[in-house]
Amino acid sequence: MERILVTGGGGFIGSHMARYLYQQGNFVRVADIKFDDYIQEEYCNEKLQLDLRKLENCLEATRGIDKVYNFAANMGGIGFITSVFADVMHDNVLINTYMLEASVQNKVKRFLFSSSACVYPNFKQIKPEVEGLKEEDVYPADPNEAYGWEKLFTEEMVKAYQIDRGLDARIPRYHNIYGPEGTYRGGKEKAPAALCRKVAEASNPGTIEIWGDGKATRSYCYIDDCIRGTVALMESDYGKPLNIGSDRLVSVDDLADIIIKISGKKITKTHNLSAPEGVRGRNADLTLVKKVLGWEPHISLEEGLEKDYRWINMMVEKER
Repeated sequence: MERILVTGGGGFIGSHMARYLYQQGNFVRVADIKFDDYIQEEYCNEKLQLDLRKLENCLEATRGIDKVYNFAANMGGIGFITSVFADVMHDNVLINTYMLEASVQNKVKRFLFSSSACVYPNFKQIKPEVEGLKEEDVYPADPNEAYGWEKLFTEEMVKAYQIDRGLDARIPRYHNIYGPEGTYRGGKEKAPAALCRKVAEASNPGTIEIWGDGKATRSYCYIDDCIRGTVALMESDYGKPLNIGSDRLVSVDDLADIIIKISGKKITKTHNLSAPEGVRGRNADLTLVKKVLGWEPHISLEEGLEKDYRWINMMVEKER
């Protein structure tokens, strides 16, 4: 049994990770500024409500801990990260700086920083049909919005702590992680959850609005595959950034069509061309992660979206 801290344990990836590690028999402490409480069953040994933008709270959270999974961040979907810049940079740089420092001071054995595909250059993502992004493609730097710059800066800070402080660290770069028990309304939800909610709320027959022209492309990784890959990376000897995602490229229109088919409804799509849509195309190259970890996603997009839609539909029905 290890003593593990999961920051951001009140959020989507963090709560799923805490539950997995807890079910494996570890002592799991979660820390967050707020808790969504979508997961109903017991999923941790200790729950701390802390503002991790303060060093003293990070020191409290990491005390007596062997491993840190640092998911805490001020973040959201494309509508959020294209409209909020200063808070994202300010909050996340403070959280990550103090979590790194506290982990060193409290002699944490291993630290994981959750990075993002938003670190990759905009100039490699200007058309829908794109090649998968390789880890080395990150430079020359031109990240996506303030959120991407903050993630890339923190990757460099983690490297500095590895070199100067001897911190044993891991850096997954996540590509559009989705699944049940995540944010699905309020402005911070990402595309799969937003579309699932729109379809769930729509009448039958009905209409939903797609942000952008629907031709922008992404790849999506289901939460269970993400957790499996992240734990494999944490337990490995690999200390450099590594893609965790899928290499199946789909358009936003195709994503919506899959969800509509799952719902069984007759839905017409309209397009809001003035809404933010981010880069035109983004896909993950999984060559390195397959080589290093022997990991690749197993859950198909259709299977994952079925689970996600059923959960969000249930939540929408409860709200009604």
